[in-house]
Amino acid sequence: MSKPTKHYGGWRIRWTDEQGVRRSAVYPDKKQATLELQRRKLEVEERRRGLRAAEIAPKTFAAIADYWEKNRAPQKRSSKDDLSILKQLRAAFGDLSLAEPAAWLPAIDKYAASRSHLNKKTVANHLTLLGSLLRLAVELEWMPRLPQFRKPKVRLMSQDFSFLRTDEEISRFLRAAREKGEQVYVLYATAIFTGARAGELAGLRWDDIDFERRLITIQRSYDGPTKAEDCRYVPLVDRLLPILRAWRLRHPGRLVFTNRDGKMLQPSSRIFQETLHEVLEAAGFEKIERNGKLRPYIRFHDLRHTFASHWTMRGGDLYKLQRVLGHKSAQMTLRYSHLLPSAFQEDFGRFGAGNAFESGSNVIEFGKAISK
Repeated sequence: MSKPTKHYGGWRIRWTDEQGVRRSAVYPDKKQATLELQRRKLEVEERRRGLRAAEIAPKTFAAIADYWEKNRAPQKRSSKDDLSILKQLRAAFGDLSLAEPAAWLPAIDKYAASRSHLNKKTVANHLTLLGSLLRLAVELEWMPRLPQFRKPKVRLMSQDFSFLRTDEEISRFLRAAREKGEQVYVLYATAIFTGARAGELAGLRWDDIDFERRLITIQRSYDGPTKAEDCRYVPLVDRLLPILRAWRLRHPGRLVFTNRDGKMLQPSSRIFQETLHEVLEAAGFEKIERNGKLRPYIRFHDLRHTFASHWTMRGGDLYKLQRVLGHKSAQMTLRYSHLLPSAFQEDFGRFGAGNAFESGSNVIEFGKAISK
């Protein structure tokens, strides 16, 4: 047995259990650590004398990670991304005991600091998954309480989004897409005029499209549910109606879009990535700088932004747009509100007309007056 020692802002105690195995734990302050060390010492002595049942070895983070990977991951659409994050979490926390919540806060802070080179959204995703696993551990009674820790704040509208900004850009883009093939053209047009995600387009079936009622039902993504895990309805707009009618005649079957083998498109399909870049280049869209790097003018997901932006610029209702896009939060949809034709209409005269700026000479005189 040893006295408590400082450890990453807390106090660590070490002891040897009744089986001769060295154990340790970390507590936030020295007083609590000292009391816990005394309690551990008493428990070990009682077990040696047969006065207390043998302690069940506490489970580690690796155990809850195994449980989650087997029972929860298969139910999630984002399991591929989550499993990639989980690999990193295992490396950092795999041997850490779930029985000592106090030991987790300094370990989590250290983990977050080691990933400070990543953007805040990525770090927040890591800590969100970690929190989900630890909550599961509490539910299973493998952990006495959930350690409290902070995630980086990610502002929803911290950056502008990219989209095809004018009708001319949309037409130029679709003309280049047609040169790449009819399915490329129809898929990209459907993305622009429905706002559907890549996976939702891949899972779209002809029986989801009601040509009579002019309604498209979005109810699956690839082989699973949509991102919001529900179905939604998108109007079949005039621009898209003849395109899909013609495509149905030439591409019968169950799925609206397929790969060369007639099977469902996948996230890695060229049409969502390489083909898009080729179309942008052929259409004359130059790369733009983002975060210090040259990147394509738009990504595939930006076709969804294109739909939402043009809906808004044409005076479309934002509440209806929220339902069409499937946003759970109105805040997600409000990122397009500045594009409304009437967004600042009442604000142009906010500061009055002001005669001082009606002519160049007045501006000069006004400037001289201010400088004095």
